[in-house]
Amino acid sequence: MKEKRLQARPVAALIVSRHFTKATLMTLLPKGKSIEEVFIDDLFVTVPAGTVEMRDDRIKKVWKVEIDTFNLSKFPVTQDLYEAVIKENPATFKGENLPVETVSWIEAISFCNQLSEHLGKALCYSTDSETKDIKFDSEANGFRLPTEAEWQYACQAGTQAIRYDDLELIAWYQENSSNQPHEVGSKKPNAWGLYDMLGNVWEWCTDMYDETVYGSYRVFRGGGWCDIERSVMATTRRRSHPYSFKIDDLGFRIARSSIK
Repeated sequence: MKEKRLQARPVAALIVSRHFTKATLMTLLPKGKSIEEVFIDDLFVTVPAGTVEMRDDRIKKVWKVEIDTFNLSKFPVTQDLYEAVIKENPATFKGENLPVETVSWIEAISFCNQLSEHLGKALCYSTDSETKDIKFDSEANGFRLPTEAEWQYACQAGTQAIRYDDLELIAWYQENSSNQPHEVGSKKPNAWGLYDMLGNVWEWCTDMYDETVYGSYRVFRGGGWCDIERSVMATTRRRSHPYSFKIDDLGFRIARSSIK
């Protein structure tokens, strides 16, 4: 039988109610940390610093990016976490532990800002009052989407491989998904403990794709449950409109910068 959820702590409740009683939780809390902070912290893995090779086959360009250590969530954001923060669930395929999907880029960063605000962190995204452009503060201690380079580096776990194991073992894609997303964490993780980096749902990244050609279009990565095998690779890049584009195989995972 599931524990009764902690009604006063909705963000923490969805994470811990399956595993702990309230009394146990209070004995486990580090000094000065709330239930929310402890169990949001537990969603993340630390990605070490390194270098990733990026490529854009469209313009035949290859470049390298230095990556500072950062934190990345083990799973795509689930519907229960999204609903606890935003108070609504936009997903087409409903299920608490399914990845949230049918979210635009602007909705994904709004989630990040609201979670940051809830936990007293500095916001990573703000809107310029004159231009209405979105400003990104990579040094803020709040929650954010990974950059495209961070996403690929984390997916490859420091290698240059296009996949981190046999696709059947690590990803939900067209051949095995039964035309729907699946609960997060049900496939094999990569070497750094990250699940569903490939398949299940595509994931929004912070970056613009190519501002000179595509304007404000933002990048998403990883492939989804309805994609064929050759689309589900660490190097595959897609893009679309940050406000209007949302679809049932596109979600996101959250990151945060390491405190220096």
